[in-house]
Amino acid sequence: MSRTQNWIERADQSVMKTYGRYPIVADRGEGCRLWDVDGKVYLDFLAGVAVNNLGHCHPKVVAALQDQAGRLLHCSNFYHIPQQVELAEWLCQKSFAERVFFCNSGAEANEAAMKLARKQSLEKYGENRFEIITALASFHGRTIGAISATGQDKVRTGFDPMVPGFRHVPFADTAALRKEVTPQVCAIMLEPVQGEGGVNVPPPGYLKAVRELCDENHLLLIYDEVQVGCGRTGNLWAYQREGVVPDIMTLAKALAGGPPIGAMLTTEDLASHLGPGTHGSTFGGNPLVCSAALAAMRAIADDGVLDNCRTTGAYLMQQLVQLQAKYDFIKEVRGRGLIIGMELAIEGGDLVKAAMERGLLINCTVGNVLRFVPPLIVTKDEVDQAVAILDDVLAGVSAAGVTK
Repeated sequence: MSRTQNWIERADQSVMKTYGRYPIVADRGEGCRLWDVDGKVYLDFLAGVAVNNLGHCHPKVVAALQDQAGRLLHCSNFYHIPQQVELAEWLCQKSFAERVFFCNSGAEANEAAMKLARKQSLEKYGENRFEIITALASFHGRTIGAISATGQDKVRTGFDPMVPGFRHVPFADTAALRKEVTPQVCAIMLEPVQGEGGVNVPPPGYLKAVRELCDENHLLLIYDEVQVGCGRTGNLWAYQREGVVPDIMTLAKALAGGPPIGAMLTTEDLASHLGPGTHGSTFGGNPLVCSAALAAMRAIADDGVLDNCRTTGAYLMQQLVQLQAKYDFIKEVRGRGLIIGMELAIEGGDLVKAAMERGLLINCTVGNVLRFVPPLIVTKDEVDQAVAILDDVLAGVSAAGVTK
């Protein structure tokens, strides 16, 4: 029995089956590569689902973790934490924000954002103004509140009743959004680019129109940048692409380069509505993860990572568009920076498995969109290797006679 099979059988006996896992048992990673316990190496274009923006085990992140682990792992938020203060200062200096709340995940960050929106609305405008408009095909996390906000039926099935107070409209449809604005609405929450929903990029001017609609109706604009923040689109924050500033922004995934962390960023005025006792997180902003986040975000901002994301992202897009011209079952290639989706006229699950067998890790969202989110340090040579594997996989589909 291989080491891989042994671990899979052990997991089958003890780990809950909440994931459709592939037959890979991860052992170690470096840069854009992941090794399994039997020594097989994979080119990782999933990057922990857009978490490992600096690749696996980036030296600066590892060094920060090692140093902090010998000093202090956890400290109650009843006390001040220097690493947390430094990270909050850095995030505020590099964004629109003036205050930061730390937690452990994107779902928690979005919960904090929704609580803040409701609290501010109640205190400023009175009762019965608590609804939040979100987009169809959105994804905001797995808590009951977050799935209520999410515009995908599949994540809500089996968990009714949902938390009341959410309206869902088609993404990038300003007219539909305007129709849903009533006196009961307090905020609009959007992903500047939808990731789990199929890498959906809004048309030029859409986010600006949403900002104007919020301003006209005294609504808060919340950006969920859990997947597309931290450099993923080629800007430090996705909102910077069009210069449309939100009132609240949520982060997680890549913020610490691998360790779990979430954050909600907002203005001084809005932050005042969540005073002592209104919200909290036991592990949020602990010394260990904040040290990692400082190292990770400084590397993304200062080490040429954003430039590489833009140039290599454009190169990857170009190579995928060439495949689109070659295979008639590829409907569209879209994205920004290094979050790119390839929409197919066929199901994509088997293609993900075939690519994995050949040493390339990608995934498929909404059934037919292959998603590419490699580390932002990926090279053009690594893109060429990935595209060659994908070309081989797609050629097999074409040989089978699959068409649109």
